[in-house]
Amino acid sequence: MLFRSSLLPLFGLILLPLLLCHTLLSQTATAQTATPPPTDGREVADQVFLHGRVVTVNARSEVAQAFAVRKDRILAVGSDAEILKFANGQTVVTDLAGKMVLPGLIDSHVHAPDASVYEWDHVIPEMETIDDVLEYIRSRTESLEPGQWIVVGQVFVTRLKDQRFPTRYELDKIAPKHPVFFRTGPDGALNSLALELCGIHKDFVIQDGEPGYLERDPITQEPNGILRSCTRLVKLVDPRRKPSKEQRIEQLGKLLRDYNSVGITSICDRAATDEGIELYEGLLGRDELTCRVFLSYSVNAQASMEEIERTIKKGANHARHPYNNRLWLRGVKIFLDGGMLTGSAYMREPWGISTIYSITDPNYRGLLYVEPSKLYEMSKLALSNDLQFTAHSVGDGAVHALIDAYERIAKNDFSLDGKRPCITHCNFMSAEAIERMGKFGIVADLQPAWLLLDGKTLLKQFGETRTAYFQPYRTLADAGVTVGGGSDHMQKIGSLRSVNPYNPFLGMWGAVARLPRGLETPMHAEQKISRYEAIRLYTLNNAYLTFEEKEKGSIEAGKLADFIILDRNLLDCPEEEIPTTQVLATYLGGSRIYSAGAGVK
Repeated sequence: MLFRSSLLPLFGLILLPLLLCHTLLSQTATAQTATPPPTDGREVADQVFLHGRVVTVNARSEVAQAFAVRKDRILAVGSDAEILKFANGQTVVTDLAGKMVLPGLIDSHVHAPDASVYEWDHVIPEMETIDDVLEYIRSRTESLEPGQWIVVGQVFVTRLKDQRFPTRYELDKIAPKHPVFFRTGPDGALNSLALELCGIHKDFVIQDGEPGYLERDPITQEPNGILRSCTRLVKLVDPRRKPSKEQRIEQLGKLLRDYNSVGITSICDRAATDEGIELYEGLLGRDELTCRVFLSYSVNAQASMEEIERTIKKGANHARHPYNNRLWLRGVKIFLDGGMLTGSAYMREPWGISTIYSITDPNYRGLLYVEPSKLYEMSKLALSNDLQFTAHSVGDGAVHALIDAYERIAKNDFSLDGKRPCITHCNFMSAEAIERMGKFGIVADLQPAWLLLDGKTLLKQFGETRTAYFQPYRTLADAGVTVGGGSDHMQKIGSLRSVNPYNPFLGMWGAVARLPRGLETPMHAEQKISRYEAIRLYTLNNAYLTFEEKEKGSIEAGKLADFIILDRNLLDCPEEEIPTTQVLATYLGGSRIYSAGAGVK
């Protein structure tokens, strides 16, 4: 994509960190036999790390020199002299040589099981234009027999230079003998053969009671091939090869190791399925689960309340529901509205006429998938069963609807204290929404990289006033609302080549700089946060989102020894260098699970 391509020249900077890493890690296994054992009864450390810049992310925002590790926990944090007192002749001493150390990073929103096998059948090229899309489809016609489906998934039209869907007729021309499905989230585009196979014609009417609509030619009323929030109507027979369960476990492990390579030691799977949980368990059983995993069980909000109740109770009674710092099912998630990239997020005011989003109705506000009383009932049911509730809520209308449900619970049923009801995405907000979130202890799961990738398009569509509360990190922080940083990673392995990039340093930079691609000035600079606050998005804040702030998220005595060593000082390096930060080493529970040069490229 455009933004990722613009970063490619910076990758030449990677070689220097690798050389520095060689020097650093060559010192790691050195034991200081000359250090006498402690004589005052204190515990002996297995490892000590000295001469560093240890960003603790504790309540006082302290930067320490050194820390000690015993087994899988942090034993002590302090000065070099203080920490050396925990060492004896068997303690492994690492000289950090001034390098910065951060707590292990946490991504608040991934879909790792599916993302890991997205390219199982074949490598998917980057597509920046409609011509790129059509060329990819043409190449697939050479690989697939006539009549087999060609699928293009998650290429968002707002991120294409053309900023539109390929037309039914463009798809017909390039692939007349293949049904084509261009899918981007809940929306999509079909060619004529695909429409025919799906039974979608001029007189077709959606009758399943679920959301969505078909775009039509304003003169002929024939479907133009674009489906809005109803790609469920596509009767797809996917010809792509499918991996076995064993291969899926191996691919998931490969992706988690790539997460480790950019400093990620914990993730939140925000739409966990039984099949996906089994894959994580497969890695856990082999002691190859290199990220701690918080699971939000997927709930179909379109099902009956009886079915929803069965699913929520299944999550509450799941074998993974009791706390485990490696794999923990503690939440549920639904979809409440559409997306900002597809023009279906539910807004409080109309979207406005748009060629980018193909919106012709001046009163169109997007799509809300769940009516208020049902939303209230299901969120109350989850929270009362010790499950954090969250909903995909992109537009400010959806955000307000979810806050309304939480407030109704707090006023009529039970206190929300300690339950940490969540809102996922909440890209568009309001001052009122933020004030109410602070009042009721509602937390948020945001994706800072979207500001970088999509800010220019959204500014063009909505203008300065309506984007004043687009990802408003400063206002949220000032209101005391805990916000976690995530990626919504769904496709490909590679922190910058994925459609939603999962490189956390790119996300940090997004919250600090607020400079979308294609713009020369920041987007609402008043919403910038400091570098330290950006680090908190991916450390202690995310630990709080998952009820684990006493276990991880900062480098403090007694907490899990999850930490990373960086090639630069994030607090005072040039701002433009933040997104190219390299991880030299990643530790999980005191064990080094990644060293630069050994990760997935």
